[in-house]
Amino acid sequence: MALLEVHDLVVEFPTRRGVLTAVDEISLHIDEGEVLGVVGESGAGKSMTGNAIIGLLEPPGRIARGEILLDGRRIDNLPYDQMRTIRGKEIGAIFQDPLTSLNPLYTVGEQLVETIQTHTDMTPTQARARALELLIEVGIPAPERRVDQYPHQFSGGMRQRVVIALALCVNPRLIVADEPTTALDVSIQAQIIALLKRLCSEHGTAVMLVTHDMGVIAETADRVAVMYAGRIAEVGPVKQVVKRARHPYTHGLMGSIPVIGHDADRLTQIEGAMPRLTDIPTGCAFNPRCPQATDRCLRDRPEPMPTEDGQVACWLFEKEAAHV
Repeated sequence: MALLEVHDLVVEFPTRRGVLTAVDEISLHIDEGEVLGVVGESGAGKSMTGNAIIGLLEPPGRIARGEILLDGRRIDNLPYDQMRTIRGKEIGAIFQDPLTSLNPLYTVGEQLVETIQTHTDMTPTQARARALELLIEVGIPAPERRVDQYPHQFSGGMRQRVVIALALCVNPRLIVADEPTTALDVSIQAQIIALLKRLCSEHGTAVMLVTHDMGVIAETADRVAVMYAGRIAEVGPVKQVVKRARHPYTHGLMGSIPVIGHDADRLTQIEGAMPRLTDIPTGCAFNPRCPQATDRCLRDRPEPMPTEDGQVACWLFEKEAAHV
């Protein structure tokens, strides 16, 4: 059963030059206990989609059209106070830089206790005991001592664990994790990934994992949504997308990943760059960079078409989609 449903979401930014569309009619869903990886180049609209879901779009950004449903209940049109309650209690957030999520003036324990008491009826003593449990759960050693330390006294990996503990304070049903491992060493990345996977299996938490790192996606996600220029290019099970990518853009992304034991002179590269929001081409936004573009790609924009186990927005698969 889908815990999160996004239907035809459009995020716009009014500017002096006109209205810029950062997220353009995307639809996706995440089931309970599932990790959906959202991947793409910088500027693809990944983080903007996550921010829209958790209600943290910075003005003048706005949701212009579409719906966001959490467990069948619409949340994109709620007043700020109601959305703030849902954001702490039912939706947790993990951001790329833990220093922006933690207040340097308060100890880690004070921040955890405040968050717990905001969303529960626990006493200060109970909240502190819960804070210690969370620090143990995310793998912070000597929690009785570390709970009274300040964020600057933690390493980057440990700070990110504290941010995860904050996101888990009241057992949210959905976590939006925006580049949670980007600034960390590879060994720490592996630990954070293992932690997120364990949370899904033990608590049934759904995770939307936003990243540009296909290695993290391949290791963590159940399904993957590939975004390009504010739209979804392809969605499918992670093994399918990694090994047998359909969309030419996804194929280029997968080809850029080095494979151990595979001897190649050069990795695949995608010519050109992501178009600016002020200069999205007509038809398929990927057509200037696509080696398989046809006249129709220059003229008509493809909508996501069903495949055996996902969707792909590419005219090359129109006949196949008609038989699904």
